[in-house]
Amino acid sequence: MPFGLTAVAGLSVGHFTDPRRPTGCTVVLAEGGAVCGVDVRGAAPGTRETELLSPVNTVEKVHAILLAGGSAFGLDAAGGVMRWLDERGIGIPFGPVRADGRQATVPIVPAAILFDLSIGDSAVRPDAAAGYAACDAATRDTPAEGNVGAGAGTMLGKLFGIERAMRGGMGTASITVDGVTVAALVAVNAMGDVVDPANGQIVAGARADGGASFLDTMAAFRRGDWPVAADETRASATTLAIVATDAVLGKAEATKIAQMAHDGLARTIRPVHTMSDGDIVFALGTGASGRRSNITLLGALAADVLADAVLRAVRAATSLSGPGLPSLPAARDLPGRKNNDGDTA
Repeated sequence: MPFGLTAVAGLSVGHFTDPRRPTGCTVVLAEGGAVCGVDVRGAAPGTRETELLSPVNTVEKVHAILLAGGSAFGLDAAGGVMRWLDERGIGIPFGPVRADGRQATVPIVPAAILFDLSIGDSAVRPDAAAGYAACDAATRDTPAEGNVGAGAGTMLGKLFGIERAMRGGMGTASITVDGVTVAALVAVNAMGDVVDPANGQIVAGARADGGASFLDTMAAFRRGDWPVAADETRASATTLAIVATDAVLGKAEATKIAQMAHDGLARTIRPVHTMSDGDIVFALGTGASGRRSNITLLGALAADVLADAVLRAVRAATSLSGPGLPSLPAARDLPGRKNNDGDTA
């Protein structure tokens, strides 16, 4: 059985990673439609089609969600996802049949982007062809983790300068309780440090001079150590997440689960939801289990699996170096650190 977001029946995940520079996009397909809610906590979001997810608005289900690098330019990739779905007749039906004899449809594809333009050639960013390619790559197998898709160009611990930062990544996790599955997928591109809530230790983040130890961003704040000129723009970030369940949900319930799931980010990222982050959590309900469940339980589990996915993202990341690129170590490069297979560096 798949692990991670695709453990939720009715969902598939596809990544496109651009070979020209570290960037890309990730699509979650719900071809049968899924109830969706969203909660935006960061102050610098870049989104598409999120307003229709409000419980008071008409559309009940979405057909895909796109996460992309490339800052606002990356929203172009959603057009490729729509084209892929439209070619297959997936979407909200409308009007008379088309000239090719198929029912006309409008696919619903909410999207959100993160900032990765400071790595490599910023003119390279996900576009409609990238979104289409991500759909072509979609599978119900366990999603790839690390620096793939929307996680390709991610960093963290950036507030004190990229020279002190580390690699972020893409992670996923899932749990099944009493016949209902809850799962998460996240692209970690945080301004802050990533912390393991089980022991309070920093897993990845801003490094101290020389790079052999962690600065501890929050400890630096408490002693009044703030970056020169408090320039947060150089630390532009955003962590994007999708939580999902096969339980039967309404839009208001999905929205509440998205709200509660943000606690998983707050437990693992310090600081989070800042002025330079566009942190967003989408929540999907496929209803494939045919069962309803307690929303408090689902929201609490969503926060837990999202925290797990954040840790898996940074532990799956790999170091970055090369012409025109910053030199960024990954958590797995640090002595005594474990990766997702339990191996120690």
